[in-house]
Amino acid sequence: MNFWNLALKIIFLSQTTTGILGNFSLLFCYLGLYYRECKLKPTDLILMHLMAANALIILSSGVPHTMAVWGWKQFLPEFGCNFIVYIQQSARSVSIGTTCLLSVFQAVTISPRKSCWTDHKAKAEKYIGCCMLIIWVLYLLIYFIFLLYPFSKRNTKNVTTKRDLEYCSTVGSDPIGESLYAALVVCPEVFLSGLISWSSGSMIVLLLRHKQLVQHIRSTHNSSRTSPESRATQHILSLVSIFLGFYTLSSFLRGCIALLPKHNWWLRNITPFISLCFPSFGPFVIMNHYSVMPRLSLFWIRNKPP
Repeated sequence: MNFWNLALKIIFLSQTTTGILGNFSLLFCYLGLYYRECKLKPTDLILMHLMAANALIILSSGVPHTMAVWGWKQFLPEFGCNFIVYIQQSARSVSIGTTCLLSVFQAVTISPRKSCWTDHKAKAEKYIGCCMLIIWVLYLLIYFIFLLYPFSKRNTKNVTTKRDLEYCSTVGSDPIGESLYAALVVCPEVFLSGLISWSSGSMIVLLLRHKQLVQHIRSTHNSSRTSPESRATQHILSLVSIFLGFYTLSSFLRGCIALLPKHNWWLRNITPFISLCFPSFGPFVIMNHYSVMPRLSLFWIRNKPP
């Protein structure tokens, strides 16, 4: 077990460090683009907010878990623990909502001219900032209810259970809290996950149809290069599959922790690791997909004094 404890320490430290470097690097790149261009493309704006949400997840979940596996146990007071959980859950839901917005926006953008989404393309770009503001405010308000809920039970005589998070302990949920969580968080997240799958699937179908239409033109020129449609399809598949895969597995493991009375060593440690995989490694998928850094370097070269 000493070997596995050492391996766990190295894994969490590497994952947290990678997530911090990846998310903050992309976040600063987008801020640099905004400074140079005074305006971001809708896709860049969505991705910047996604990186901000992922950075909050890493700081509020990855850093405390890393400190816990390295020996710092129960170092947060009750209010600090509740506040950390509040940031974790809010940022996680914002990440899901932002990914859904990105997927739907891309589907609307590449929709054919004769589709019902044609009239909404120009409007979609205008309301991206408003949609992002709604996502942040909505989830911050929803989880603020759960932040205040444990304090409302202090005056009651009911015995409440404690939820051990390794780095701190918080009050466990009761039937009323679980019902509120299911109605305000679980059901919307299931809907958003389905919307991500639907929009990404329809987007891939459209790209494949377009590829089939232009395939004979490319074959006449004896071009062996991968078409832009194929590359876009691969990027969409990679980003969405990574998100949905880790999110589904993370939700399953969280459900196991919530339902099982006893948790073994593997379940307690694999759950936060899986939950942090997309926030940690998602930025590198985005770097491969969107040419943010080359664009920023080009701006620096153009504006460099002679």
